[in-house]
Amino acid sequence: MASEVVGSTSQSWKDVYKGMSSDNIKGLVLALSSSIFIGASFIVKKKGLKKAGASGVRAGVGGYSYLFEPLWWVGMITMIVGEVANFAAYAFAPAILVTPLGALSIIISAVLARIILREKLHTFGILGCALCVVGSITIVLHAPQEREIESVTEVWDLATEPAFLFYAALVVTTSLVLIFHYLPQYGQTHIMFYIGVCSLVGSLSVMSVKAIGIALKLTLSGMNQLIYPQTWAFTMIVIVCILTQMNYLNKALDTFNTAVVSPIYYVMFTSLTILASVIMFKDWDRQNPTQIVTEMCGFVTILSGTFLLHKTKDMVDGPPTLPVRLPKHADDEDGFGQEGIPLKRQESLRS
Repeated sequence: MASEVVGSTSQSWKDVYKGMSSDNIKGLVLALSSSIFIGASFIVKKKGLKKAGASGVRAGVGGYSYLFEPLWWVGMITMIVGEVANFAAYAFAPAILVTPLGALSIIISAVLARIILREKLHTFGILGCALCVVGSITIVLHAPQEREIESVTEVWDLATEPAFLFYAALVVTTSLVLIFHYLPQYGQTHIMFYIGVCSLVGSLSVMSVKAIGIALKLTLSGMNQLIYPQTWAFTMIVIVCILTQMNYLNKALDTFNTAVVSPIYYVMFTSLTILASVIMFKDWDRQNPTQIVTEMCGFVTILSGTFLLHKTKDMVDGPPTLPVRLPKHADDEDGFGQEGIPLKRQESLRS
């Protein structure tokens, strides 16, 4: 009797979880490799920047001496390799599996910064890393199987279905309204407008990148997809979307603190990319409600870990120090600003 119960239980588990397909495993390996390369590239590039700044003009004050530093170029090549691996991952696995794993590059960067650069990592930062790992494992174990696609025309058919056409039209309309109506007035004061454009357009770019990745995978397997105009249409969409995305992301980084931009951008971009993938590739149609809810829990866990990492990146362990309360506009009254620099001198430096 007991053996029958155990047997039926194991059978039900097999029915619920059938394991990862070979394509999902390839996509997972590529996504993990991408996170490792990209996370390590930040540290290598920072080492190169420090080394170049010691013998020339620092990049932070407008110098370009890092272009002659081999270590910086090693970091740049490492980042390119990571981006190529990320691009290839979309050809094998659904976006709902690949995109959230980008948070692992933050962990790699934080851990290597502590080991190599001797930067401090707060206890809550370590907790954030653990949350990202737990969330990533949860998504990996419950990710949907990749849809079997035999031609780029099938992807085009998915992209031209009414549901995704409505989403794409909504994204384009919202982005144009933000760019031409809201950004001129509120772009310098409200961070959500710049990041909103980046995230909306970015969700379309990921769908097109996935289409190109599938076309290249099929072409390399012997089924030439370069003869179809749909392949080149997706290529043009990727170019336009990425140029737009990078333009407004650079404006956001130039206007607001990176520690604020990064987590907000990650949350919005990943959420909209998952939504676009669910609409276009119908990822959730091949899953039961339990798997969908578990994936969302894993995603929220990753978001929590990312928030903790960024929120505590400049904090150090130890007893808190009491802040010194200064009277309002005290710096203006004695004529000196931050770091003892005269205010007039500060204004001249900014200009």
